[in-house]
Amino acid sequence: YWTSPRCVCAVGAFSTILFAWTLLPVALGILTLLPHSLLGTPAEEEHVGSSALLQRAKRSWVWNQFFVLEEYTGLEPLYIGKLHSDMDKGDGSIKYILTGEGAGTTFTIDDSTGDIHAIQRLDREVKAQYILRAQARNRLTDRPLEPESEFIVKIQDINDNEPRFLDGPYQATVPEMSKIGTSVIQLTATDADDPTYGNSARVVYSILEGQPYFSVDAKTGVVRVSLADMDRETRENYTVVIQAKDMGGQLGGLAGTTTVNITLSDINDNPPMFDQRLYQMSIPESAPVGSVVGRIWAKDRDIGVNAEMKYSIIDGDGRDTFDISTDPTNLFGIITVKKPLNFEIKPSYTLKVEGANTHLDPAFRHRGPFKDVTIVHVSIEDVDEPPLFDSPAYYVELPEDAEIGTMVKTVSARDPDAANNTVRYSIDRSSDPDKYFYIEITSGSLMTVRSLDREEVGWHNITILAMEMNNPTQIASVSVAVRVLDVNDNPPSLMHYLEAYVCENAKAGQLIQTVTAVDPDEPLGGQHFYYSLAPEAVNNPNFTLKDNQDNTAWILTRRGGWSQQDQTVFYLPIFISDSEQPVQSSTSTLTIRVCSCDQEGNVMSCNAEAYSLPASLSRGALIAILACIFVLLVMILLMLSLRTHRKKPYLCDEEENVHENIVRYDDEGGGEEDTEAFDIAAMWNPREAHHHPGKMRQDMLPEIESLSRYVPQACVMGGGSGDSNVHGYVLAKLLEADMDPCAPPYDSLQTYAYEGEGSVAESLSSLQSGTSNTDHEYDYLNDWGPRFKKLAEMYGVLETNSPPLW
Repeated sequence: YWTSPRCVCAVGAFSTILFAWTLLPVALGILTLLPHSLLGTPAEEEHVGSSALLQRAKRSWVWNQFFVLEEYTGLEPLYIGKLHSDMDKGDGSIKYILTGEGAGTTFTIDDSTGDIHAIQRLDREVKAQYILRAQARNRLTDRPLEPESEFIVKIQDINDNEPRFLDGPYQATVPEMSKIGTSVIQLTATDADDPTYGNSARVVYSILEGQPYFSVDAKTGVVRVSLADMDRETRENYTVVIQAKDMGGQLGGLAGTTTVNITLSDINDNPPMFDQRLYQMSIPESAPVGSVVGRIWAKDRDIGVNAEMKYSIIDGDGRDTFDISTDPTNLFGIITVKKPLNFEIKPSYTLKVEGANTHLDPAFRHRGPFKDVTIVHVSIEDVDEPPLFDSPAYYVELPEDAEIGTMVKTVSARDPDAANNTVRYSIDRSSDPDKYFYIEITSGSLMTVRSLDREEVGWHNITILAMEMNNPTQIASVSVAVRVLDVNDNPPSLMHYLEAYVCENAKAGQLIQTVTAVDPDEPLGGQHFYYSLAPEAVNNPNFTLKDNQDNTAWILTRRGGWSQQDQTVFYLPIFISDSEQPVQSSTSTLTIRVCSCDQEGNVMSCNAEAYSLPASLSRGALIAILACIFVLLVMILLMLSLRTHRKKPYLCDEEENVHENIVRYDDEGGGEEDTEAFDIAAMWNPREAHHHPGKMRQDMLPEIESLSRYVPQACVMGGGSGDSNVHGYVLAKLLEADMDPCAPPYDSLQTYAYEGEGSVAESLSSLQSGTSNTDHEYDYLNDWGPRFKKLAEMYGVLETNSPPLW
């Protein structure tokens, strides 16, 4: 006989009700739903059980549910219920096994008694129910005594979660000046408690901070405007604190709060206004068109598009000279130059400027007008400007035969400033590098200083400079285009040097050449040339000329029977003239050779003799001959130069170096006691000169002034003795060295400091002369007699008219 587990479950549920009065209605409902057979008396159960025992071998488990409150905080495990099989005799032979969700971790079962306990804190918001399975087995054989049965443990909710605003804090905007009741934002708070059970999840909203500007609907959570005419320009940001409370707002309910940051958005409810009634601005007169004069601002308390402005000049004497536009931010008005300024013409302007909003709100037009007006006074600053020509450019036509000094054009420039400084003119030489023109510095008259030739330069583009006298930095320039007109000053000539040929078998009247002419001139009506034979060739028996009247002419034969043996070359002078006034003409010679030709008239051979004549030489042949001559001359010069260099060392060693040494002895002869003759060999080879003992030779620096200035010219001309020849040769070499600024100092001036004894003139040495700053005079040597004649001639200054020999 089995006891139904469902009855046991009911008992477990009833015992749970003793701990929580809130489970009483649930337990009563379950009891009412149970079958009447399970609620009968024990006698009935035994009767039913005995009859059943006779009819079946086994009874199944019965489905049921367990209920347990969440958030149990006791120290002992929470008793949930009891499983019991009617086969359990209480001897411990049955083993109860619990499996499923949370078995062993959240829920435990006493395998002997079947008592179920919760060993962990349960949270309905985490998991609302657990599905478990129970089974009774024989402890010894582990055989199942009952089939496995499934039951549910439901977690009963309590109010343990406060309402929460999951998206807070919130940001919201509402237009300024909104009416009362305008919706701002709707808030929603969520409560994790069971909304189907009691008031745990019933939320009521209220405002804790933000009155009297805003309010909140208690049921819907909609935040609304509660104060009219809120002005953004007065206050823009508001902080509102909203509370959500469960249990329907009753005492003891849980509450949560959030913050709503509300910003008043701008509307165009304020007109613009200039902060100045009069603006003073200035700009130099040299400012180019488009330059910024200044900016103005019509301030608007609104922001964004509601503060955007459009500016315009509505009146004033400067509305045609200046312009105004809005900067990229659409807030400021930028005044710019529209036309060139001139201080001397108008020194100031007045502008009447209007600034107006571009975006208007129809609801607030009554607060208008949304525009304002101000006055702008612009002063023009005087600037020292460069001279101004009376024309931006000049054009002149001048014939090429104009005489030198012809006035081409008179340019005029003035100082545009009030000072009206004097202007001076000049030509920019880079525009007239060949200096064809000259300009008068004060009048600006441009004249020619060279002859013009249209055939060389047809146009002259001259730049004239004008400079202020008081300020040379102020320079202006203007271009003068001079067109050189053509004058018939060039004769026509054959287009190129022509050589024609006539075949030996040519007949009379046969065309042998067509000639054309060219003329550098360019007449307006075009060129027209006239051809004829030169007067000396009019009666030429061999050839004739026919003018085709189209600037060409034909050369025709007058006879036949041509032969190279008779004459190989003919020269035909052709007279050419043009049709312009004055008529220009020229004579060109056409060379005609007699050649052997075939039947078709093709040249087979011509006599080479004609090519050897100077008249028939081509330009290339002449250049080749001149080049050969030049090469031969260069080779001859090189050979002569080499021969000169081979001989030069002998001259340098034997003649130049020796003969250009001047040896001077300061030891003079001892008068009567000097018996030693002068060795002329010392003059020719000073290196081999014999020096007597006791005579010491010292090289001295050359004197500052050449000795040749003291040498009389007569001494060179007089006598034919060897002394005179040597003396003249030495003086000639000395003068040659003095006059040559590039000659090296080959001279070796040697002095001897000792004189002969008994000299009445005492010492003539110049070793001591350095102590005196005065020049020595040696005219007294002429008074010392014939023995000092040579010294007097060398150091004295004599007047002579004799011409020099060198």
